[in-house]
Amino acid sequence: MMAWRVHEFGPPDAMQFEPIAVPTPGPGEVLVKVHAAGVGPWDGWIRSGNSALPQPLPLTLGSDLSGEIQAIGPDVSGLRIGDQIYGVTNPRFIGAYAEYALASAAMIARKPAAIDDLEAASVPVIAVTAWQGLFDQAQLKAGQTVLIHGAAGNVGAYAVQFAHRAGLRTIATAAADDHAFVRELGADIVVDFNSQRFEDVARDVDAVFDLVGGETQQRSFQVLRRGGKLISAVSHPDQDLAKSHGVDAAFFLVKVSTQYLTEIAALIDRGDLRTRVGTVMPLAEAREAHLMLDDFRPLSKGKIVLAVNS
Repeated sequence: MMAWRVHEFGPPDAMQFEPIAVPTPGPGEVLVKVHAAGVGPWDGWIRSGNSALPQPLPLTLGSDLSGEIQAIGPDVSGLRIGDQIYGVTNPRFIGAYAEYALASAAMIARKPAAIDDLEAASVPVIAVTAWQGLFDQAQLKAGQTVLIHGAAGNVGAYAVQFAHRAGLRTIATAAADDHAFVRELGADIVVDFNSQRFEDVARDVDAVFDLVGGETQQRSFQVLRRGGKLISAVSHPDQDLAKSHGVDAAFFLVKVSTQYLTEIAALIDRGDLRTRVGTVMPLAEAREAHLMLDDFRPLSKGKIVLAVNS
């Protein structure tokens, strides 16, 4: 089979499209014929050697995938050969940019029936990140207020939808040309981060969900109520600032599981959750996708997806 491999960490040129053996599933794993693979910033971090997780070389890039189960390893229950699934390959987030991939049975679920493989491959990491940021990390409840930074981005768009469905009052930051989109997703107030200060709109919010980092994250402490929470999916917040403002602040890494994916699939199938695919390209052009991640090529809005086996 063909797969995108990395033998040395580096820029997109470090990626090699080469033949490797089709792997055999071990305990708790299934072999998936990949129909589509999602491309996300974390793939670029892994490729360049900047992953938060240990990544022994060589490796095959890619984590998000949608496809069909071809073989099942020992100690796997509830799945059959031929099942259409979506999810993530494994805790190292590698292996999906290939014609076949091994996936942990605990990190996949049946694909939503209402969408195709390209849409399904765009969902797992970003949707589960949004869910866990709001409800597992910030522990938000109906009637509370959340400020979501980067609301028009891939994670942010799901966060706005989940917040709206959960009965949260949602303040969102986004560029002016994304305001209509973010309002459609359910945001109550949208702030143009280029021309407005979110501090002038947000006061005593229960939580900030930070998908931007940097100065935006630093400034966000002052809009939280005492006892509130700043949750970031991009960088570690300043703990001294958190203490001085009387709030909790944390960075987290997503933990994708069958449970989350099953619930998200049900929302999609009911029409309660909107996906957003951006650029679609064949597997053979994955290096071009990474040039987009690294800003060497224009990047359209929505998730980049690789079409693999049709």
